Amino acid sequence: MSVELEGNILVTGANRGIGLELIKQLAVKTGGEAHIYACCREPEGPGAEALREVATKCPGKITIIKLDVADEDSMSTAARTVSEKIAAGGLNLLINNAAINKPASPAPLSTTTKKDMMDVYETNVVGPFVLAKVLLPLLQRAAEKDSSAKDNGNKMSCRRAAIINLSTMVSSIEKCPETFSTAQMYPYRTSKAALNMLTRCQALDFKSHNILVAAIHPGWVRTEMGGAEAPLSTQDSTLALLRVISSLSNKDSGMLLDWGGNVIPW
Repeated sequence: MSVELEGNILVTGANRGIGLELIKQLAVKTGGEAHIYACCREPEGPGAEALREVATKCPGKITIIKLDVADEDSMSTAARTVSEKIAAGGLNLLINNAAINKPASPAPLSTTTKKDMMDVYETNVVGPFVLAKVLLPLLQRAAEKDSSAKDNGNKMSCRRAAIINLSTMVSSIEKCPETFSTAQMYPYRTSKAALNMLTRCQALDFKSHNILVAAIHPGWVRTEMGGAEAPLSTQDSTLALLRVISSLSNKDSGMLLDWGGNVIPW
C-alpha cells in the first residue's frame, strides 16, 4: 500500500499498541523526506524497548521524544524540542493517539471514582487540547509552506497540515444504547465524546489556517486497552487508519469517522 503522507509527523503514545504500529508502518510506507517524531512518557524505560528497536532499524527516520500528555510542562518542552529539529519545515501531521481508560473495563458506575473521571479527562481531552495549542505555530508553518495546495480547491489534507484525534465508536451519544450494557466505561466514553467536540471546535478555529482536524475510530483492536477478544489486529487497524488519513480532504474536517472512512453519528 502506498501511503500518501510526507513531511514531519508526530505521534503520541508511540511505545505500544496502535501508536507503536503507526510508527512501524509510517517508517516504511512514507517517502525518504518524511520524518517521524515518536512520543512517549519514558523513552528510556522498559516500556519503550520495542519503540527503540524500531528507531534503531530506521536510522535518521525516527526521533523519539519524551512527552507526557498529562503534564503541560512536558508538552511545552517537547514542542520546543520538535521545533528546534524541524526548523523551517513545519509540522505536517499530529496524531493524538495517547489515551487511558480507568478503571478496568467494564468500568461500571459502582467502581468508578471522581479521580478516575478527572485522570481520564486530563489525558484524553486536555492533553490533545494543550498539545495542539503548543504545536499550532509548527502546523501553521507547514500549511503556509505548501503553496501548491493553495492553488487548488482542496486546501486541506494530511500531507499539508492536519490534526488527527483518535476517538472511538463508544463516544457516540446516538449509538450508546447499542454498546453500553457490555462496557459502561463512564470516564472513557465521556472523555472521548468531549474529544469529539474538541475536534469540531479545532476544525472551525483552524480552518482559516487551512489545517485539517478530524477524529477517527480505529476499530476494536487487540491491544492492552482493547483486550484479547477484540476482532482487529493492530496491523489491520493501522493499515486502515493510514488509508483514511491519506484520503482526508476539506469535507472531512470536523468529522468523526471510522477506520473505513464512514461517518459516525455524534
